[in-house]
Amino acid sequence: MRILTLSAFFAFAIDQLSKLLVVHVMDLKTVLRIDVLPPLLNFRMGWNTGINFGLLSSSPDIMRYVLIGLAVVISAWLVWWSRRTLSRRITLTGAGLIIGGALANALDRVIYGAVADFLNMSCCGITNPYTFNLADVAIFAGAFVLVAFDDTKIA
Repeated sequence: MRILTLSAFFAFAIDQLSKLLVVHVMDLKTVLRIDVLPPLLNFRMGWNTGINFGLLSSSPDIMRYVLIGLAVVISAWLVWWSRRTLSRRITLTGAGLIIGGALANALDRVIYGAVADFLNMSCCGITNPYTFNLADVAIFAGAFVLVAFDDTKIA
């Protein structure tokens, strides 16, 4: 279970540190745009009050608390499920990445009222209008790991 805790902590910490650096130290919240390696990597400030790709972003403020609660419940369930079902380091790492990412985004909702998104990547003549953060990367990577390296014990 140590690997689960460490991967969750790592995902949470790297996301929050990146937001501290980019949003606050580099002041992206004010300048709104910083071209890093255009068009491959740009910082674009986005405040997501909804879920992926801004879905549910026009929902009432109560949805903020519902999404915080959902992140906490899913994280708690993943800890319980991991203890009972997972045994491989890779799958425990994947579950930890999801937990850390979910809790990092939940903390954003508590502090800012929305998730701070700032990464924007485009390539090959296709312009991506969406922003995301490292917590989102951790969640998607963790989900991929759980699917690709299925470790569930079937009774």
